[in-house]
Amino acid sequence: MQASIHAVVLPVAGLGTRFLPATKAIPKEMLPVLDKPLIQLAVEEAHKAGIKHVVLVTSASKRAIEDHFDVNFELESTLEQRHKFAMLEAVRSTLPAGMTLSVVRQPKALGLGHAVLCAQPIIGNQPFAVMLPDDLIDDVDGGCLADMVTLYNQQQAFSLAVEDVPRDKTDKYGVVSLDAAGKIVAMVEKPKPDVAPSTLAVVGRYILPGDIFDALTAVKPGAGGEIQLTDGIASLLASHHFRPHRFKGVRYDCGSKLGYLQANVALGLRDAEVGQGFQAWLSDINK
Repeated sequence: MQASIHAVVLPVAGLGTRFLPATKAIPKEMLPVLDKPLIQLAVEEAHKAGIKHVVLVTSASKRAIEDHFDVNFELESTLEQRHKFAMLEAVRSTLPAGMTLSVVRQPKALGLGHAVLCAQPIIGNQPFAVMLPDDLIDDVDGGCLADMVTLYNQQQAFSLAVEDVPRDKTDKYGVVSLDAAGKIVAMVEKPKPDVAPSTLAVVGRYILPGDIFDALTAVKPGAGGEIQLTDGIASLLASHHFRPHRFKGVRYDCGSKLGYLQANVALGLRDAEVGQGFQAWLSDINK
C-alpha cells in the first residue's frame, strides 16, 4: 500500500496578462471571489482533501501570495483591540490549521511542466497533487480534490479531473482518450477539433506519481522552450494507472474575465451576508 497524498503543488508564477492592468502589481491568484482570493480557495479545497503540505511555485513578483498566508501582527492586534473577533479569525485562518507552506521560485516561465518540476526537491518521489487556482470548482459537498484523493487511497489510481467540452473548444485543453475499462490511454495537448481523440478535457486538478519528475526531465521542450505537463503525463500512461475524474459541481475558468465574473455571481448569491440583497438587485436590473 502506497502512502496517501500529503502534498499539493500550486503553480502560481504566471503573469496574469488577461487581467491587466489589475495584475500589474497584484498576482492574479490574489484576485478575490467575493471575499477570498483564488489562492485561498484552492488551499481550502486541498485542506478538505486531507493535504498537509502546500508547495507554492512562484516568481519574484508574487510576494503578496506568501504574505497572505503569513502572520500580520499589526492587523491582528488592531482587530483584537477593536473586538472584531470574526474578522480576526478570518485573518488567522488563511492557512488552515495543520497545514504547512513551502515556497520555491520558477526562475523563467517555461511552461506548466517546468513549474511542477521546480517542486521536485520538496516533493521527492512521493505521489502528490497539483492544483491550478484559476480553475475554481464550485462543489458544495466537499471538493473535487478530496474525491480524487479518495480514489487514490481506494484503488491506488492516479487521476486527472476532466469535463466534457464542446468539440470546437478542444484546442484550448489537454484532451484524453479512454479504453473500454475507463483507463486513460492517451493524452494530447490542445488538439484541433477534427483530430481530438475525445471531448474529455483536463481541468486544473491532478494526482500524480513521483515518477512524473523523471518524465518531465526527459520531455523535449516545445515552442519557447516550454515543458508541457501533458507530455510528461502522456509518457507515463503505459506504465501507470490513470483514471479520469468527472467531478461534481461547476468549474469556473477564473483565468478569464467571464469565468471570474460568473464565479463571483454564483458564490455571491449563496453568501449568507449579501446573497439575498444581491439576488434582489439582480432581479431589479434584469427587469
